[in-house]
Amino acid sequence: MSIFHSLNTSASALTAQRLRMDVISSNMANVETTRGKMVNGEWQPYRRKSVSFQPMEGRFSSMLQAAMGSKDRGAAGYGVTVSRIQEDRETPFKLVYDPSHPDANDEGYVQMPNVDPLREMIDLMSATRSYEANVTVLNANKAMLMKALEIGK
Repeated sequence: MSIFHSLNTSASALTAQRLRMDVISSNMANVETTRGKMVNGEWQPYRRKSVSFQPMEGRFSSMLQAAMGSKDRGAAGYGVTVSRIQEDRETPFKLVYDPSHPDANDEGYVQMPNVDPLREMIDLMSATRSYEANVTVLNANKAMLMKALEIGK
């Protein structure tokens, strides 16, 4: 384990949380988008997207440790990576009565995206807090490394 291991772990978390905040921003930006994707010749509203994380594995150092018979074979502690960005297909679209809307059906209802702004704000606050915590860890590690360099003076 190198002295930069904890910095790399925090950096991977910062990258993952930043992508999560970007996806949440995209969801909030498209909360009123009724023409998100063309499916079978018809427009469908924007679908909410979410980010899934997984521990980093498959790195050379973890494979080397596993090949050498190390007891520390788990992927935990090597950081996090985004496994996928998926669309929310379980939550139905909202129906809003607006007969003047160009995408209204014959009854006057418009399908709106399945994005809940309150839920997005809670996810954004969670991502922000996680990002801030990782910045704090990164700064603490940097301060410890700087103090370690001063030992030799």
